[in-house]
Amino acid sequence: MNFAPPASTQQLEPPRTPVPELVEALKGVSALHGLSDTDLEWLAANATELFVEAGTVIFHEGDPATTMTILLRGEVHVRRERGAPAALFIGRSGQITGLLPYSRMKSFGGQGYAATDVWALQYHRDLFPALLAAVPPMTHICVSVLLDRVREITRLEQQAEKLNALGKLAGNLAHELNNPASAAQRSASGLLSELRVYGHQKFRLGSLCLKDDVLKKVQSWQAAVREDAQKAEPDTARQAEREDALLRWMKAHEVEGEWQIAPELAEMGVTTAQLDALAVILQGPPLEVVLTQFASSVRTERMAEAMLDSTGRIFDLIRAIKDYSFMDQAPIQEIDIPQSLENTLAMLQSRLGQVTIERRFAPNLPFISAYGSELNQVWMALLENALDAIRDHGTIILSVQVSGDLMMIEIWDDGPGIPDDIQARIFEPFFTTKPQGTALGLGLDVVQRVVRRHRGFVHVESRPGSTCFQIRLPLQQLLAY
Repeated sequence: MNFAPPASTQQLEPPRTPVPELVEALKGVSALHGLSDTDLEWLAANATELFVEAGTVIFHEGDPATTMTILLRGEVHVRRERGAPAALFIGRSGQITGLLPYSRMKSFGGQGYAATDVWALQYHRDLFPALLAAVPPMTHICVSVLLDRVREITRLEQQAEKLNALGKLAGNLAHELNNPASAAQRSASGLLSELRVYGHQKFRLGSLCLKDDVLKKVQSWQAAVREDAQKAEPDTARQAEREDALLRWMKAHEVEGEWQIAPELAEMGVTTAQLDALAVILQGPPLEVVLTQFASSVRTERMAEAMLDSTGRIFDLIRAIKDYSFMDQAPIQEIDIPQSLENTLAMLQSRLGQVTIERRFAPNLPFISAYGSELNQVWMALLENALDAIRDHGTIILSVQVSGDLMMIEIWDDGPGIPDDIQARIFEPFFTTKPQGTALGLGLDVVQRVVRRHRGFVHVESRPGSTCFQIRLPLQQLLAY
């Protein structure tokens, strides 16, 4: 890292530490173990010593990186100045960091500040040729540090993307579960009250002591009404008209509580002609009791159906999340690509209300061997990008077919497209066109890495009104791993 102490620090800079003391301090750096005293003396004699107090900002995001730094004491945290609050990197005592020989690093990816008092040695890039000539083992040391850095950055990127994906998944799942759970709770609450009403009306019906032949006719009437309701096509447009007609009929026949009865019967599709048939069997109070009991029965059944539908939706979501995450399964699975796309869509259901999904799945598609949970990350990233492009209003086309020895998956959207000048950069880590703080810029980088891990290919074509991400994956397991 390129540490540039503030002016106040430079003015109060303590006297240079003697070379023997610097050599002893360098011996505490694990990466330098094995260097001779002569090598360490050269490093100590040619270094620029740096002292920074805790809390001091050492460099800003985008500042040019020009020096290699060996941290002898203290800790440096690097954070992005905008976006994710988590530390991108933590430099601790005993580490070699900053610009290294053979590194392509040009600038800092975040803001660095001293978490504690820092003591370090720095070497400007102009000194690198002399350093490698005077201390040949530094070539191997610097390459090893670079490899460790690449592995660490890759791990951090993967962890950040997984956490980001997990947060989105948890949010989508919570939203999707909230609706059926709320509906089930409302239905259960209403069902308790309605069961009391239903029980009371059954008691009133029993107290009428109707003759057996009359009870059979009433039961036959109710069965006929239910059968007609099942056969009839739903007609919500005329429901208000039916309800008004039923209210007028009940007032004419002096049925009390008609405002509670008419809505249920109207929704069911009951007509005044059917009520006329019941009025032939019953008149007066018995007619009111039967209609009240029947309406209460219909409400109870609807509440029970709503609970079944809601809990069924919850179980469907649980199944989808288990399939999506491949919970309790081996990492490599035989994957049904269309089904894995459907599972991902289930996680995004809350965003699909104004979106048309067109499925173009070829028949009899073979399964492929793959890391199922990782492929689902690919579908999630591409579908979220498509939804962001169309702002949750538009059309997304999913296409799956076999092309030679490869499975070809295409995700189209009719959004504004990707500008030509940035299409070559969209797969770069941390590159994003979204507002600062809303995205890490890792989604398409993860897509590319996962597809490459499966020995596949990813390609994008985009123009206004039509963007397509195309994924090609090997059909044969031996070609995939």
